[in-house]
Amino acid sequence: MTGETRVLLVVAGGIAAYKALELIRRLREQSIRVRCILTRSGAEFVTPLSLSALTEDKVYGELFSLTDEAEMGHIQLSRDADLMVVAPATADLIAKMATGQADDLASTALLATDKEVLIAPAMNVRMWDHPATRANIATLLNRGVKLVGPNEGDMACGEFGFGRMAEPHEILAAVLDALGQPQAAGGAGPLGAPLAGRSALVTSGPTHEAIDPVRYIANRSSGKQGHAIARALSGLGAKTTLVTGPTQLPDPTGMEVIHIESAQQMLTACETALPADIAVCAAAVADWRVASRSDRKIKKTGNNRSGAGIPKLELTPNPDILASLSQRGNDRPGLVVGFAAETEDVIRQATEKRARKACDWIVANDVSPQSGTFGGAENTVHVIDAQGVDSWARMDKSDVAQRLAERIADYFRNGLDKVAPTAI
Repeated sequence: MTGETRVLLVVAGGIAAYKALELIRRLREQSIRVRCILTRSGAEFVTPLSLSALTEDKVYGELFSLTDEAEMGHIQLSRDADLMVVAPATADLIAKMATGQADDLASTALLATDKEVLIAPAMNVRMWDHPATRANIATLLNRGVKLVGPNEGDMACGEFGFGRMAEPHEILAAVLDALGQPQAAGGAGPLGAPLAGRSALVTSGPTHEAIDPVRYIANRSSGKQGHAIARALSGLGAKTTLVTGPTQLPDPTGMEVIHIESAQQMLTACETALPADIAVCAAAVADWRVASRSDRKIKKTGNNRSGAGIPKLELTPNPDILASLSQRGNDRPGLVVGFAAETEDVIRQATEKRARKACDWIVANDVSPQSGTFGGAENTVHVIDAQGVDSWARMDKSDVAQRLAERIADYFRNGLDKVAPTAI
């Protein structure tokens, strides 16, 4: 394995261990050699044979194996790789890492390594939210351990929340970022890096338009869809910049993340990020802001029950970020994708918005209260382009993001970015 990029993958226990098989395939497609440590609990979910077949290497499991120690001592095993990856990283193994325990091969190798470590946590949402786990994660981050995920969604136990292991393409992007190398082009379909060499700009989340130092105008966007799209594009090889308004989401790894609050700040950040091959405007930008922001908190005066003393807020339009990017000159992105959040007559209004904004695609979704889209884990979208409407079944937002990213990759693979868009 001399001269090759090498990853030592620790597969711990948990239903998410099956994703390690897909992760190995993706790493191998990037010409990265993979060697595995499989814990006893991990072996309850995946077999050494399956890992060995994909890695084309021996799988290690026991700390006190004389044969293994003679051939590859646990210290040498931990130092023979360029990066150690733990996927899934269980609450138990994370606790061992934080406290320096070394009672099995996985924890011993992690304690003995002198290389960077990347973990992809996977556990029940209550375990993830427990103060002990959060303290352990903080300890590891403070030591320089890198983190990817966890994501929010349905758990195998039937609960919902943060704790789902990041998807293989997200972990791959984090691995390559930790190694400081781009994704290699090639591979079959979405398992390769069809967007390698491309740059992508994604907006996400709401904007907060200040009324005074305390109050602001905003909306209910969680940023989940935009963040997922940024991760999916990065996972397919695009050099990605995410411009995000205030959310409760962790920053995706493997990309530049720019935090903003207002629509004007978002527009400035987007313009600074140009040129880009791809722009996906998934943020729910506030349409208006107050014409005159107060530098001091506006105080209540008079009889509020009668309406006296209630301030009158004069609103002014915010910059139209989607239209601004779509109607630029030489540095217009090759593909501009907008989002249309509607509560009624979704497809018609989104179709009109596409023509009005001059973007290439519009992704329309119903955000009425009964849809559960804002803040929820799932989305039902209709992709509208020059050829018509492509309606997708309801699915997890991460799946929407992956399918959209693959559609974008096909667009460039087929050379459609060199064809002038037509009216629908």
